[in-house]
Amino acid sequence: MPSNANAFAAQSPESPLAPFSFERRDPGPRDVAIDILFCGVCHSDLHTARGEWEGTLYPCVPGHEIVGRVTAVGSDVTKFQVGDIAGVGCMVDSCGECHSCREGEEQYCETTGFVGTYNGPDPVLGGHTFGGYSDHIVVDEGFVLKVGHEAGDLAAVAPLLCAGITTYSPLKHWKVGPGQKVGIVGLGGLGHMGVKIAAAMGADVYVFSTSPNKREDAKRLGARDLIVSKDADAMAEHAGSFDFILNTVAASHNLDQFLTLLKRDGTMTLVGVPEEPHPSPSVGNLVFRRRSLAGSLIGGIAETQEMLDFCAEHGLTADIEMIDIQDINTAYERMVKSDVKYRFVIDMESLKQAA
Repeated sequence: MPSNANAFAAQSPESPLAPFSFERRDPGPRDVAIDILFCGVCHSDLHTARGEWEGTLYPCVPGHEIVGRVTAVGSDVTKFQVGDIAGVGCMVDSCGECHSCREGEEQYCETTGFVGTYNGPDPVLGGHTFGGYSDHIVVDEGFVLKVGHEAGDLAAVAPLLCAGITTYSPLKHWKVGPGQKVGIVGLGGLGHMGVKIAAAMGADVYVFSTSPNKREDAKRLGARDLIVSKDADAMAEHAGSFDFILNTVAASHNLDQFLTLLKRDGTMTLVGVPEEPHPSPSVGNLVFRRRSLAGSLIGGIAETQEMLDFCAEHGLTADIEMIDIQDINTAYERMVKSDVKYRFVIDMESLKQAA
């Protein structure tokens, strides 16, 4: 029988998130049931809940940075057992048969697109999926991750399921490593993880920010220095010197100021999606140095597991501020103002008080 789930949901673009209950499916043979302990708060949650991206389905229960404890497993499950600590990220299903899925790149599923942890088509119950701002979740084993961090770090592990893999995947794909000079544009939820991971990979990391007061934080996170992107002289000092730049900024901005900092054959990869398009960059900045401008989504399940293992090995977690679910609307307002260092995480124990 389906189980009742307690959650917080938005009922419309204008409504604040508020208590909501719905049914989760009974675990099937391949399913893992997880009691959610912590759920990170991603800017995508806010965009979706407030209808700022097209296609939001209401009621909307956001949350795709989930860490919890396994409470039940289906008869065909082999990787998990009751009591394990597990994670769920941005997707809970894909077609499994297209070229990308067969290569372990489910995030680029070419047939149906991946099924989002929330606001995606529910392949079992119909309707749409509900995410991690809830007390439990049931997910196909193929989309559940093993968490190897210490118990005291679990809250700070949750954002790795989105912010961690979103930055790890391009750093790995473009082979960032020792001896390379790497730039991270923006020092927010994504950027701070990009700094930590790139530094752990052995690169010399520099942060680009419009805020000079973030310099000490950038260094604490693993950067050699912070370059103020509004300072033309400071930017000019680094012209043609970067092997790779990861641009995490989700606001429309001038890309040329960063493209000119790349070496010949250097790449800048975008992981932020602005509401308005970036101004078109100068083709000359690409053509005359064989530079590349690229994009990257999250990562496949295998790569996400690799990222979690890498972060556990290097002692990496997100810098977080823990909140109760009752404070989620205030947290959204603070996120809009970039008033968080660097990721909100919901202690889902607080949901019991709201039920």
